[in-house]
Amino acid sequence: MRDGTVLRRVEAATPAERDRGLDALRALAIGGVVLGHWLVTALVFDSGTVRAASPLRHLPELAPVSWVFQALAVFFLVGGWVGARGQAAAQARGEPYGRWLRDRTARLFRPVAAVVAVWAMAAGAMLAYGAGPESVRALVKLVLSPMWFLVVFAVLTAATPLARRLHPAVPLAVVACVDVARFGLGGPQWLGWVNVAAAWLVPYCLGAGCATRGVPARAAGWWLLTGGAAVTAGLVGWGGYPAAMVGVPGAAVSNLDPPTLAAVSFGLAQCGAALLLLGPLRRLMRRPAAWAGVALVNLSAMTVFLWHQTALIAVTALGLLAGGALPGLHTVPVDGGWVLARLAWVPVFGLALLGCCAAFGAYERRPDRKRQDAG
Repeated sequence: MRDGTVLRRVEAATPAERDRGLDALRALAIGGVVLGHWLVTALVFDSGTVRAASPLRHLPELAPVSWVFQALAVFFLVGGWVGARGQAAAQARGEPYGRWLRDRTARLFRPVAAVVAVWAMAAGAMLAYGAGPESVRALVKLVLSPMWFLVVFAVLTAATPLARRLHPAVPLAVVACVDVARFGLGGPQWLGWVNVAAAWLVPYCLGAGCATRGVPARAAGWWLLTGGAAVTAGLVGWGGYPAAMVGVPGAAVSNLDPPTLAAVSFGLAQCGAALLLLGPLRRLMRRPAAWAGVALVNLSAMTVFLWHQTALIAVTALGLLAGGALPGLHTVPVDGGWVLARLAWVPVFGLALLGCCAAFGAYERRPDRKRQDAG
């Protein structure tokens, strides 16, 4: 009875115009990012110092893992779709652009303050009790480095009126020109940072175009999936781009830091798959139980994103205190045994993340007004 009551309450609180399929895509994307980070991030204790390591460096054959879990393009696709729809609705209501932008970005940055405050205190405490600066720096970097996403997302959100009119081919051409200059003409490497905005503007514009102009999802999905996959295969096979779609410590070139043309073409393939999934997901979300799960994830999406690395660190630290160097948790990720052991730790990370969400989820929620858009 209680479960049925919860499902009915979630159903009743959902606006009729909300696109549940987009929420499901966002939930899948955030789940992919979290699992990906947990699987490719290892904290290794070496001579009293903590350092981050990646199994992709020792086991390059695991590169396909990054193809499954690096779902940032889907985030930006959904963000552009929801942002364009919300901004158009705000215009129709006569709501000023500044107020719309403030409301749209407030949920992104409110929970950031909690993370920064907790880790400022944690870093100070670790240093005071004798932890090495290098170890503290490695942990803080692990927690704070994903926040680049929020900065880029906020910038693109501010550019939503432009994204509603801009064809994705324009920022795609910018990314291609930057890569030609960097890798083909020997241009300065700092040019790559232009792609931090241009690369993610491609899926953001694609989503805004879907919301504004109405794109046939199935036809566009197949074109994007097959075309993006073919271009990515060509760039990796003959263009010299890395196969991994995430950063690998020690690699000469990263597809993500800053983004490359291969990361964008791969992201377009992901966007194509997302468009193909959108119809089935919309039908699935008519089931109250499925929708309730997705709705709960979306209520805490930023909390999950901001605290999932803290959950990994907490379990790693507690494991070290309880049992020394444990396989898959503290050991160097050099073989398949580490991978199997790490998979066994993933549910434990999940439980720790649930605790973080229970403690800090309130910083994300907005009790003052009901969200009326699709995101």
